Amino acid sequence: MRKILIVDDDQKTRDLLKVYLEKNQYAVRLAHDGSSFESEFETYRDELSLVILDVMLPDTDGFALCQMVRKRSSIPIIMLTASSDETDRIVGLEMGADDYIAKPYNPRELLARIKAILRRTGGETAAPVRYYRFLGFTLDMIERSLSDPSGDTVKLTGLDFQLLKLFVEHPGEILDRNLLAEETRGRDAGPLDRSLDVQVSRLRQRLNDDGKQPAIIKTVRGAGYVFSAEVSVASA
Repeated sequence: MRKILIVDDDQKTRDLLKVYLEKNQYAVRLAHDGSSFESEFETYRDELSLVILDVMLPDTDGFALCQMVRKRSSIPIIMLTASSDETDRIVGLEMGADDYIAKPYNPRELLARIKAILRRTGGETAAPVRYYRFLGFTLDMIERSLSDPSGDTVKLTGLDFQLLKLFVEHPGEILDRNLLAEETRGRDAGPLDRSLDVQVSRLRQRLNDDGKQPAIIKTVRGAGYVFSAEVSVASA
C-alpha cells in the first residue's frame, strides 16, 4: 500500500484528508508542524510514495520543508497554499515541488493529482495488497475469504467481509460508528440504531473474540471501535 506523509497545521484538514485517502487505498502519516514532519520523514522516508506540504506552518514554511526533502530524496511533492499569489506556486515549483494546489480544494482533485504524479513517477505500479494477516488469520482480498490459524475457512457474509476489511486496513485507529455504518450499509448509524453493534458482535464471534472482554475488536465508549491486533500485508 502506497504511503503518503501530510503536514498541515489544521487538525480538521489533516483528519479529513487521512480518512479520504485511506478510503482510496493509501496509507497516511500525519504531521502538524515542521518539526513533527521532519521526524516522520526521517522515520518513514524509505517507505513513502509522496509528501503533501502545507505552505503556512507555525514553526516554518512549506518551502523550507520542500528544500529539506529535495536534499535527501527525489520523492514526489505536492504543496498546498491558501494564497492566491502565483509567486508562491512558482517558488514552490522552482524548489522542486511536483505540483501545487490552492486552498480551498476538492479532495477529489487532490486525489487525481496524486494519482497522476505517481503514475508519472512510477509510484502507482506497486502490487496491490492481497493478504492481510493478523493473529494467525489470513484475509484474502481477491477470494474474499478468511482462514483461521489452523487454515480452516471462516464463513463470512458480505457485510462481515466489508467490516473486517475496514478494520484490517486501519489497525490501531478508532473508527467511528457513522463511518463504519456508511461504508458497510451506505448510511449513518443513528443514536438508536443497534444494527452496527450486532454486526460487530457477529464478526467477533467469527474471530472467536470474547464478547465480554474482546481483545481484537475493542469498543471505545462514545467514539467507535478499534482493531487492536497487529496486521501485516502481502501482495501474493
